[in-house]
Amino acid sequence: MRIRLALLTTACLSLAATALPAQAATPDTRLEGRLPSGAAYVMDVPASFNGTVLLYSHGYTPAGAPNPAQNTPGPATRDKLLAEGYALIGSSYATNGWAVTEAVPDQLATLDLFTQKFGAARRTLAWGTSYGGFVTSMLAERHAGRFDGSLSMCGLVQGGVANWNSTLDPVFALRTLLAPDSGVRLAGFADQAEAVAAGKALASKVDAAQRTPGGRARIALAAALHNIPGYNDPSQTRPDPTDFEAAQANQYTAVRGLLQLPAFSWRQEAESRAGGNPSWNTGVDYRSMLVRSPLYKEVTELYKEAGLSLRTDLSALGRAPRIAADPSAVRWMRGTSVLSGRLTDPQLNIHTTGDALIPVQSESAYRRAATAAGSAGLLRQAYVDGPGHCTFTPGETLAALHTLEHRMDTGRWDASPGALNSRAKAEDPTKEPRYVPYRPATYPRPYDLVHPGDARP
Repeated sequence: MRIRLALLTTACLSLAATALPAQAATPDTRLEGRLPSGAAYVMDVPASFNGTVLLYSHGYTPAGAPNPAQNTPGPATRDKLLAEGYALIGSSYATNGWAVTEAVPDQLATLDLFTQKFGAARRTLAWGTSYGGFVTSMLAERHAGRFDGSLSMCGLVQGGVANWNSTLDPVFALRTLLAPDSGVRLAGFADQAEAVAAGKALASKVDAAQRTPGGRARIALAAALHNIPGYNDPSQTRPDPTDFEAAQANQYTAVRGLLQLPAFSWRQEAESRAGGNPSWNTGVDYRSMLVRSPLYKEVTELYKEAGLSLRTDLSALGRAPRIAADPSAVRWMRGTSVLSGRLTDPQLNIHTTGDALIPVQSESAYRRAATAAGSAGLLRQAYVDGPGHCTFTPGETLAALHTLEHRMDTGRWDASPGALNSRAKAEDPTKEPRYVPYRPATYPRPYDLVHPGDARP
């Protein structure tokens, strides 16, 4: 699983007041190297450059993992875009993990270097996947003068504070209901070793619980608090709408993945940057959160089949000691990793409906911010009916890009599922496109810079 994000200051070359198409070398040119920060970069510029440069922001790379520069989501998309004349650029970011203070500057520095080497592009677009979708929105909001539009795909657009709060909720429920006396720490880790050990300890309790009807009901409750869908991986069979046992089995796999990396290991890495725990559940009403979840029916039915009292378990969650945030860590996360929804240029967001890592409800959080900021007319969101995180086909990806360009060319959106599917089919006739009419449920605990009440833990 990979996500991706960022922020920065950088010594920049000024763009010319009137941007002209860059002069690409002949034949196609590939440049690779390192920025002053140490981040790797890669640039592909076709001989038939059409004047549009695409700055790609990649997803989350865990600490210690290889981190090469990337300039597209994948080779098929890259080849198609180069054939259509786009220049493709991107960096690795100087560090792995929650690289919030490196990604944005390194991306801007990559754009500066492109301008230095090839001249100012006629049009500059930011785009990215997962954590990189968040980086993309950061670039669009905080450096609007550098871009003409942006495309965030499967993005962490709920922002950092909301993300870590939402990641806390399911593990709090699992510990409370499955391991109340275990002492498993959920936040404020001393180091990676402690975080990994805590994740393994809670995972062992979850594995044991999965073998009983009552345990499975409680795992489903935890999954509902994170809005983990019952069809969340391409390897799974889509359950029938009332086959709650099959849905829960699929959710269990995703919950295990959450425990293995994001909720513990990745949290500790982010805490080390923030200087403490940036998330909390003080004052949270889990009963209300569950009722609002699209998975409420599944949970109630599984509890009924197991002969358990959902009311009793929700009361236990209500009584359990809560976790408070470190105020300085919240301030750091708010200053570096929270979005405002204030857009100057068009942004299109796309998301799969079956995403367990960054649930589709994150798009509701960003729509809330953009609406409050007065930017709703510049934002469109579209949905692919499919399982998994960032599992778009190349055709669906290219359709989204061309839909954004259509908005910039004409001044009006044409982002209906029919229009997107038509563009996707034209780009890749071998795959059936999957854009559908869809509106995600409300994000459980949104947090942005435009709602003053969000600032209070």
